[in-house]
Amino acid sequence: MSGGIAFRFIRSDLTGGTILQGGAETKAGVSFAADISAYYEDDIVIDDKPGELAFGLNISNLGRKISYTEDNQEDEFIPINLRLGGRITLDLDDYNSLSAAIDLNKLLVPTEPIWGDSIDSNGNREIIEGYDPNVPVPTGIVQSFYDAPGGFREELHEIMISVGMEYWYRKQFAVRAGYFHEHETKGNRKFFTVGIGLKLNVFALDFAYLVPTSGRSNPLASTMRFTLLFGFEKYKNKNRG
Repeated sequence: MSGGIAFRFIRSDLTGGTILQGGAETKAGVSFAADISAYYEDDIVIDDKPGELAFGLNISNLGRKISYTEDNQEDEFIPINLRLGGRITLDLDDYNSLSAAIDLNKLLVPTEPIWGDSIDSNGNREIIEGYDPNVPVPTGIVQSFYDAPGGFREELHEIMISVGMEYWYRKQFAVRAGYFHEHETKGNRKFFTVGIGLKLNVFALDFAYLVPTSGRSNPLASTMRFTLLFGFEKYKNKNRG
């Protein structure tokens, strides 16, 4: 069992000083946030084959709202996200191993309600379905689990699902495949990923390719991504040997 926490400073200049309608000036948004994570793994045996079972939890971007206007009104939630995941790995024999993993992601921010056309005495728009999204951060996190205008069914649509499998041969050569699903009413990102990996002494090289399936263009579509890793601890041990 292990855990971690990370802090970050956020500066987001999306507007470039644009003047809004009504003469309001904009500025770069500033916020502070933290990530909190926990991880657990244990050895298992299935059908006389040794392996590992692992679970992870991560809450990222847990922080204050951000504002892009000069009146310092903190009016935008940063993308607070909850991620839960699990993995199972089995050593099929002395040379081959297979892993399967799943991740569930959900934004912990209020869902936009269905607005009406009427305005009340305080100047607020009428909410036909859903809840008021202009709430403090702690309230918004709790509210994000039940405030979707479409009820429980829409709440399920807000969960993004990632699944993947990985095969290793002699812990040196890997083949990977995965799929990411986001409901069409919540972004409609859907894509397959394929990749390979290679470990050579203290170096490791990973390759990945993304194939969109929803018909929506993706910034990473038809691109090849390479990752080069260098194990300093292995290098140190090799020199000692």
